[in-house]
Amino acid sequence: MIIVEDMPLAIILMLLSLFCLGSWPLYFNILERRGRLPQHTYLDYSVMNFIVGSVFALLLGQLGEETPNMPSFITQLQQDNWPAVALAMTGGFALCLGNILMQYSLAFCGISLTEVVSASLAVVGGTTINYFLDDGLNQAGMLFPGVGCFLVAVILGSLCHASNAADIDAKLNPYKWKLSLESQDEIYSDGDSSMSDLLVHKCEGNVKGGDHFVRSVQEQQGQKQYKAVKGSSVLLGLVLAFLTGTCYALFSPLFNLATNDQLHLLKPEVSHLSVYTAFFYFSTAFFMIAILVNIWLLYFPILGVPSSSLSNYFSDNKGRHFAIAAGVVCGLGNGFQFMGGQAAGYAAADAVQALPLVGTFWGVVLFGEYRNSSAKTYMLLAGMLTMFTAAVVFLVASSRERKV
Repeated sequence: MIIVEDMPLAIILMLLSLFCLGSWPLYFNILERRGRLPQHTYLDYSVMNFIVGSVFALLLGQLGEETPNMPSFITQLQQDNWPAVALAMTGGFALCLGNILMQYSLAFCGISLTEVVSASLAVVGGTTINYFLDDGLNQAGMLFPGVGCFLVAVILGSLCHASNAADIDAKLNPYKWKLSLESQDEIYSDGDSSMSDLLVHKCEGNVKGGDHFVRSVQEQQGQKQYKAVKGSSVLLGLVLAFLTGTCYALFSPLFNLATNDQLHLLKPEVSHLSVYTAFFYFSTAFFMIAILVNIWLLYFPILGVPSSSLSNYFSDNKGRHFAIAAGVVCGLGNGFQFMGGQAAGYAAADAVQALPLVGTFWGVVLFGEYRNSSAKTYMLLAGMLTMFTAAVVFLVASSRERKV
């Protein structure tokens, strides 16, 4: 079994995990904008996520020398370790629920705001719990200033979103004025419309393209093809993002309990679950819940999403490769996080929840978020990203080698 004991390697794994976990929602956002049903996307994603967890267990959990204290994956499948298995599977359930909620939150809020809220809650809650579970393994003088940076970042993120929303509304107002003038022309078609034509022309010059501009703004906001999302409220998206963050705050401590048995639930002669065995059970629970929930949602959808069927899912190849990529990237991110956390402390590994560092980058580069925004918005955005970066630095710097 491959054991990560080198501190630089553990830090590299955590940074790779940060990139992966911040990138997989990108694929969901692409498919959401293209109108693919979220049930279809999540089924593909869940299958690949489970395959990645199984590969970790069968390869990394089997390679290397086996000892009584470090049994291989196959050996641990036969041991009486069900209390730890139950904790690992509960962690998988929490993450699955969080990801389902995140998928719908993305539809209402967009990638930047969803990740800001959920990641901050995950770090504040998960990091604090993991710190006490690991009996103060990580350096508190570094760890909790990092948590403070996350709190500042989420406040700046909220202000940034509000400022950006105001910017978008200001861009749309001239076009709304044009539409109002055109309506007046229809009503007073027998009168002189030269003045309104002049104003419309001026308005079009300011808006730079009329319909094209409005369509680009709508695309940036990730509007759906189904009615529920078109008439949705950002407030509902924030509630979903909050619940997402709560689930994300719990899954890592549950995994920590499964691998280190701080509650002393295992018999003395039974070895602790390895990271790879726990990850396999974690991924299995994730897969089972995801499949059951999304098959049910195929036939009984919520939030006005169109219904579907298993036959429609299997025949829907539109964008399937993006959903598969999301599952692979997320599975790798989870595996790297757990490997780094077992070596350097799970509280430090929660630095990977600084998803907005990556998510905002993709949002700006690929989706044009914050394009042509005001100076105030750009200042808030820069402040938010700076504080997230500082948080990652502090949390990673708090790493300490776990004594086996």
